[in-house]
Amino acid sequence: MQVYRGMDIGTAKPSPLLQAKIPHHLIDICEPNEQFTAGDFVRCANAAVDAVVQRGALPVICGGTGFYLKNLLHGLPESPPSDPVIRQTLKETLRVSGVEPLLSELADVDPTSAARIHRNDTYRLLRALEVFKVSKKPLSSYATHKNTDTHKFLVIELHRPRETLYQRIAYRTEQMFNAGLVDEVFRLYRAGYTPCDPGLRAIGYREFFEETAPLVFKFVSDRATVSSAIVQNTRHYVKRQTTYFKSIPDILQIDAQDNPVRAIHGLLEKYFYKDYCKAFCL
Repeated sequence: MQVYRGMDIGTAKPSPLLQAKIPHHLIDICEPNEQFTAGDFVRCANAAVDAVVQRGALPVICGGTGFYLKNLLHGLPESPPSDPVIRQTLKETLRVSGVEPLLSELADVDPTSAARIHRNDTYRLLRALEVFKVSKKPLSSYATHKNTDTHKFLVIELHRPRETLYQRIAYRTEQMFNAGLVDEVFRLYRAGYTPCDPGLRAIGYREFFEETAPLVFKFVSDRATVSSAIVQNTRHYVKRQTTYFKSIPDILQIDAQDNPVRAIHGLLEKYFYKDYCKAFCL
């Protein structure tokens, strides 16, 4: 979500000072109403990795969802291009009837994709149905091209106990509000953005909106209500991500409570300085 302009506090975007000190990529490259797909991420991330390597430096891919990172590591399905007519028909079904009939249809035609896609991830839901309607083949049946054919990755998961994570989630949420999150989201709302736009579906943003009619939203400014929803949704997100990361092979887990910097430095020495690998994935 750090790709979106104007979404700084809620995405914990690195400060201008930090960005000046350490080169960052894929920040502030989209407007909140633009869809930034996993395919876009893989394309842009690969270009950034290649550019960093050509400068003789070691790329670090930090943060992001497990789904996007897994696609970068192991490739995207070679699925057919989008069909605007079919996509618009599916969007209209979503608008009129909600997500349930689309979830049911996907479970019938592509149960593997249906099991992977969260009900709130309407973009991936529509894309999976679109692929089936275009090709008569489920999205899950398409082969992938592995990025590991061109780069070698070291994948590290920083582990914290669940209760520690919950404490940090509550603290981070409080700090975001203190930093001006309400004003940031309200500016986006005044600019015409709502959870109908990809950017504002993010946790930390969509909780500020109440749907009063299908795809019609009003802004909610009550701090206690919104803060509680952000904390709860982030907790659920942590659980999903923890489960999803188990599907990514060869992850090295480090205890973030016990001097992770030293442990990471040791892994860098072991895997990169000796083997001259091209990419480090955190």
